[in-house]
Amino acid sequence: MTNVNYFKDQFEQLQDSGPANAITDLRTAGFSTFNHAGLPTLKLEEWKYTNISSLFEKDYQFATNPQALSLSDIDGLRLKGYEQANELVFVNGRFAPDLSTIRDAASQLVILPLEAAARGGYETLIKEHLGQSSQYLKDGIHALNTSFIQDGVFILIPKKQQTVRPVYLYHIADARQKNTLSQPRSLIYVEESAKLQLTETYTTLGTAESFTNEVMEIVVNENAFVEYYKIQHDGLNASQVSSTHIHQIGRSHVHTVVVSLNGGVIRNNLNLVLDAEGNETHLYGLYLLKGNSHVDNHTLVDNKQPNCFSNQLYKGIADDSSTGVFSGRIIVQPDAQKTNAYQSNKNIILSDKATINTKPQLEIFADDVKCSHGCTVGQLDEDALFYLRARGIPKEAAEVLLLEAYAADILDQIKPEPLRNHVAELIYEHLSIS
Repeated sequence: MTNVNYFKDQFEQLQDSGPANAITDLRTAGFSTFNHAGLPTLKLEEWKYTNISSLFEKDYQFATNPQALSLSDIDGLRLKGYEQANELVFVNGRFAPDLSTIRDAASQLVILPLEAAARGGYETLIKEHLGQSSQYLKDGIHALNTSFIQDGVFILIPKKQQTVRPVYLYHIADARQKNTLSQPRSLIYVEESAKLQLTETYTTLGTAESFTNEVMEIVVNENAFVEYYKIQHDGLNASQVSSTHIHQIGRSHVHTVVVSLNGGVIRNNLNLVLDAEGNETHLYGLYLLKGNSHVDNHTLVDNKQPNCFSNQLYKGIADDSSTGVFSGRIIVQPDAQKTNAYQSNKNIILSDKATINTKPQLEIFADDVKCSHGCTVGQLDEDALFYLRARGIPKEAAEVLLLEAYAADILDQIKPEPLRNHVAELIYEHLSIS
């Protein structure tokens, strides 16, 4: 059975499994889009450098009956500082409440299975905001996730909750017995004057192939503050498309950092919609590539209202036969006067076989704005390397020192100290292994 036929069969079983509601209607629309668009191919401009359709020749399957995991199985996957965090676990794309630990009170943090939220008091929010990312992510892989929304999670930070603990979200793919397709889905709603600090990590168990197709939608209200961190440090057989869509519907502040260290084929979509006057957003990214790894970062900042500010800095280091892609698109709508938007992408290539493709884009429809973009691709500074070696530092150690300093601009943007120290160790480990 081909993957497409397999998806059709699984979709029909899922739709027959319960009464119709807002989520089943969304799934139906998603599967219709998937049937029309199919999986993205290199013929699409937005996917010209990243081939995921060939990955689906490997016959992925949903893990409908994943081997049960225990808390001891995931203990080694926890991030530093977990004792003070709310921990949410997804296994094969499905929210696992039994493995999750919610330390905040319900008055400080609401966490519910997505279906329960849709049936309960949050039906209006679910209908209004779940699936809004499809306006910007119109390809078949996003629609495939929507077609199979099941066992997702709904998170709500109530009004004025500034002291809520950080939220750690662990994605675990169980590929010990077969190739596994995971499709986590989440909707996060940050109410007025609330604060959210969220970190996502990814792990694959076993040596079979895994593919994670994730969609996360975050809605940010007036005077709210969101810190969002994504740490990708998975196996070479683990590929993923990760789509994060952040909609700032009130004047608010968003700070994002995406760090990609290991994995197979990785595509990150990060969309920011600045939909209130005075919104501020910062996007930082770091990708360190070795072997045949492929990391593709697509960012989009849509300025819809006046007096908004956005700043982007993505940096990459590509070694061996790896490939890095950066595509950053800034849109300034006609009403978005006085917009300040900046974007920079810098890359270092360490091997003749490594490749970097970078494409900054500005689309400006207003006349009173300040916008800039730029990209560079170069090599290690030979003068700096000579300076260090002249002081007795071996070549390999000197290169690691220079690359760590190069990455520090992004590392320093990780505000929680335990998480920053954890990522610093991963970066040193990555750079020190030749």
